[in-house]
Amino acid sequence: MAHVQYDCSQGSHLNTINSSASPMGAEQIQLLLHMCKEAKKSAYCPYSNFPVGAALLTGDGKFFSGCNVENASSPLTVCAERTAIQKAVSEGNMNFRAMAIASNSEEDFIVPCGACRQVMREFGRDWVIYMTKPDGTYIIRTLEELLPLSFGPENLKKF
Repeated sequence: MAHVQYDCSQGSHLNTINSSASPMGAEQIQLLLHMCKEAKKSAYCPYSNFPVGAALLTGDGKFFSGCNVENASSPLTVCAERTAIQKAVSEGNMNFRAMAIASNSEEDFIVPCGACRQVMREFGRDWVIYMTKPDGTYIIRTLEELLPLSFGPENLKKF
């Protein structure tokens, strides 16, 4: 898969993409990007002051959003990506096509942490992740690119 950087405010690709994941329409991509920015507004992050929003698109076209929810006991904090996944799964959705993530970081594209990558991996390798900046640009990677040589449910079926 080629790496992509896209400026959605200008509506033009800065690079090209070839994905094995099912193609998404421009409207679905724009909605996914909008939803992750909106979800970020609900973040509860009084300790880090680092709001994150995520939006998830299922295989059958449903959208779920989530934000990070911090806790005074840090290990109990839940990331935006896991919140969106948990909402989807709790409503019977486990086939995912794409996720978009937003933060206020202007220097770097927001990327999922290692724990989120492993939770995402539970639901496949081939779905795409849109990692954004506040200026409207984003990069796209497959989960396989973000977590190569990963351990997943099929590894446990060998026993």
